[in-house]
Amino acid sequence: MYSTLTTELSTGIFIITINRPDKLNALNKVVIEELSLAIEEIYTRSEIKSAIITGSGQKAFVAGADINEFLALNAAGGKALAQKGQDILFTKIEKSPKPIVAAVNGFALGGGCELAMACHFRLCSDTAKFGQPEVNLGLIPGYGGTQRLTQLIGKGRATELLLTGNMIDANTALQYGLVNYVVPQDELLNKTRSLLDIINTKAPLAITAVIKAVNAVFDETKNGFDVEINEFGKCFGTADMKEGATAFLEKRKANFIGK
Repeated sequence: MYSTLTTELSTGIFIITINRPDKLNALNKVVIEELSLAIEEIYTRSEIKSAIITGSGQKAFVAGADINEFLALNAAGGKALAQKGQDILFTKIEKSPKPIVAAVNGFALGGGCELAMACHFRLCSDTAKFGQPEVNLGLIPGYGGTQRLTQLIGKGRATELLLTGNMIDANTALQYGLVNYVVPQDELLNKTRSLLDIINTKAPLAITAVIKAVNAVFDETKNGFDVEINEFGKCFGTADMKEGATAFLEKRKANFIGK
């Protein structure tokens, strides 16, 4: 179905692998459009409960964008490129009603770092490296890098990385809070799956509500506390809340149905 991706669905977890190892899985127009379609599957297929985005091979998650596509662009073309990417992919990942987790298996640079940061959280291999080297090209990040990096690691550290273009290693990324876990390369997918296996046992509507409320923290058009209160109230109207509370009182495991 896809020319630049492979996908696999197992036990409710949809694994999307960017499959351009000869190009270090670099993002180009086709990859972004195909990723958008794969994210659409997460939104629309009920059998998908959560998802992982990773890269093929052992060198790179996504080692940036395909620079060849930049040379023909003027200011308006560059703005349109960033806008389209944000609209069809990066914002769509961030607002997904189901968890999407990045399993960063190597270099996550430029658009690759931005792709990982758009996910709800990140794990990485001990060989991973992160960076926003756009200033080396006379550019700045265009897919949310200045915003999400600052949200995740704070203004001072983010500004330093963005201005120097320097890379950080996996343990520094962990120390900064950019990733939740660092694991050996051969354990990365299993560790990511194990976390999603836990999340997939929870009430789906509550999971969606958590994502919406957390995202509201960084949305200046919303009052996050109001979003939380509204989502909290909505949960009381669900069959899953009644089931969860009843199961707790009856000391049994809840059977959530997403309603």
